[in-house]
Amino acid sequence: MVGTAAQALFAQATFAQSSVTLYGLVDNGLAYVSNQSSVGSTSGGKSAVKFNTGAWAGSRFGLMGSEDLGGNTKVIFRLESGFNTANGNQQFANAEFGREASLGVTNPAFGTFKLGRMNTAYYTMLSPYSPTNYLTGFTGAHPGDIDSLDTGYRANNTFLYQTPTWNGLTAAASYSMGGVAGSFNSGSTIAAGVQYLNGPFGIAAGYTKINNSTSGGGAWGANSTTSSGGQAGVSALTNGYQTAQSQQRIAVTTGYQISGAFDVSASYSNVQYTPGTGSSFRNKAVFNSAGAVLHWKPSVVWDFAAGYAYTRASQSNGIEKAAQYQQFSLSQYYSLSKRTGLYLVQGYQRATGETLGTNGGIIQATANVGDGMNGTPSSGRSQFVAAGGLIHRF
Repeated sequence: MVGTAAQALFAQATFAQSSVTLYGLVDNGLAYVSNQSSVGSTSGGKSAVKFNTGAWAGSRFGLMGSEDLGGNTKVIFRLESGFNTANGNQQFANAEFGREASLGVTNPAFGTFKLGRMNTAYYTMLSPYSPTNYLTGFTGAHPGDIDSLDTGYRANNTFLYQTPTWNGLTAAASYSMGGVAGSFNSGSTIAAGVQYLNGPFGIAAGYTKINNSTSGGGAWGANSTTSSGGQAGVSALTNGYQTAQSQQRIAVTTGYQISGAFDVSASYSNVQYTPGTGSSFRNKAVFNSAGAVLHWKPSVVWDFAAGYAYTRASQSNGIEKAAQYQQFSLSQYYSLSKRTGLYLVQGYQRATGETLGTNGGIIQATANVGDGMNGTPSSGRSQFVAAGGLIHRF
């Protein structure tokens, strides 16, 4: 009898050391686009007013939990699914938990090791000062999210290690296996980053290289570990470089808390698309981007941000006038409660110069505000986007 009681108490104690949390958010609203076309389209665009979801934050639900193994070591997991509230579809096709599906072990003295589908070490380290923190990716990501500083890019088959934080310094590295027969590197993604936070100041640097698969699957890059059909960052800026053998991104983000109400952040990135033997372009294409965001929180309920971003492409592949993109973004948020809020976001972009079209021909550069318009860029030089909505967290 005593033994049975002891076993019951032990079982209860063990159970108390485990936890599982259900969480999520729903974001619905309306959007206006001054000029909407489609990537690679040669026809003229038109203005549009449409139901919109996820302009502030992508709708999602998830489960996360941990179990204490003793000695400050815990097993952790996260399963997170994104969805479109306009039609109920999954955010990522054929991926029920496309936002994250990971399992790992963490210890404050030794760091964290995770396996599964997740953000790479590149975004994990750069994210504290990403331009999308207050502007949101919909209108505030650098043009076309060329440098992947928004949250849209996850990698399959990922091994990620993050160090403990030593005097404000943290580092991380990840490798995502391509799984291509006969080639260990094809379709793989390698990433690393470092972050330093000290009081009101912080700075981070990150590197990633995506080795797109150049054979099999019927579609270029189909075996890549990235989430968007094997390609990261497909937009009006990079549509002509989808046949790249590899993509490389290097970025630095930084920020400073000016006062209790104001903070400022800035970012710089260098993105390179390298051709292979089967590519539709001949020379390496380089995109340099820089941007800054001013954030103002005057009270508990109000939140404002304004940002500027500039992207310039290299003069290569027969292009005489390199493409340039200037973007201005604003956001306003009002808290109705701790979990519910109203928001407005606006973005305007002006494009000049030339870029490559789908088949490698030289075409006029067209505007592509943030990453919300990656599938529906402007057919002309300019594009204005405004959206508003209601968001609820649970």
